[in-house]
Amino acid sequence: MSNAERATKANFFLPDFCVGRTTLAIVLIVELVALLISLARQAIHDNFWVDLASASLFLLWIGLGCAAVLCRAQPILARRSTAQASALALLLIEIVVALVSEATFQIGQYLSGDQPAALDMFPAKHAEFLFVNIGIGFIVSALALRYFFVNAEWKRTIELEAQARIRALQARIRPHFLFNSMNTIAALTRSNPQQAEQAVEDLADLFRANLSDARERIALSEELEVARVYERIEQLRLGDRLRVNWQIQSVPLDARVPSLMLQPLLENAIYHGIERLPDGGEVTITATMQENRIRLAVSNPVVENTSSKEHEGNKLALDNIKQRLELAWPDQSSVLVETPPGNYSVTLTFPYSKREEQ
Repeated sequence: MSNAERATKANFFLPDFCVGRTTLAIVLIVELVALLISLARQAIHDNFWVDLASASLFLLWIGLGCAAVLCRAQPILARRSTAQASALALLLIEIVVALVSEATFQIGQYLSGDQPAALDMFPAKHAEFLFVNIGIGFIVSALALRYFFVNAEWKRTIELEAQARIRALQARIRPHFLFNSMNTIAALTRSNPQQAEQAVEDLADLFRANLSDARERIALSEELEVARVYERIEQLRLGDRLRVNWQIQSVPLDARVPSLMLQPLLENAIYHGIERLPDGGEVTITATMQENRIRLAVSNPVVENTSSKEHEGNKLALDNIKQRLELAWPDQSSVLVETPPGNYSVTLTFPYSKREEQ
């Protein structure tokens, strides 16, 4: 998806009426409205179930008709401004309401033999029935479009906040890490030039990954490679004090994930855990998959009796990761932090997806 297409989609406030989830929501809302209308009119109509059936059928035709029209018109609406898209969507909905209302009246006329009173299921007054439905449709549609717009603006605000926070995360490569890495490379230039060259390439790759587009999702294999590059750089500095145990054999590496999920967790594990232990320790990175869900865990030893305040350095990265997972998979992801004595563990859980959901 190009930047122009992404910007157009980001500014489009209507839901996708082409997906089954939206259609199901429309059906449920229609049935609820039909039930409320039938209950309110029970004193007028003796047969509640006939009234409910007629109201349900009429509203279903309108609801599904509007969904079908808006689905087909979505590419056109997406290229318009918010005001133009709202006006065009409102016009299309009113046309559907008018057509379904007119068809309902004509069917009633035909079935009743030009005697509308013979069938209580159909309206008797043509103009009144038509204009009342159009008026109600206008009010309900305007309220619905306003809700969609406000909801889209709220989601856009959350997304912009998440992007701002990941920019802060990308910009926060600690100066001490850069200085230590450069000092390590400088020391290697004479003793081991080949290793120094590899360290420079790893450092460039790490900075390239940190400065990439935060909105992109990448393959899990790429995310793991970024973490391995960071591990190699830190390994030069910490030596045998740093050990990383990778247990990732049982996870599909083609899964699409938000960038910069694992590397910040590994960075926190080293900076707040391994580096503070005199003898260092082992960071365990586990990736498993169960029931089409991926579980990614990073665990590391910490100084005994570490207070919660000493873990505050993890908060920026964790909050950012949690927010981006929620944006990618609403109500389907989780970030679990566990702090048993002498250990600190973060577990990410999210659905398995082989392609980027735009």
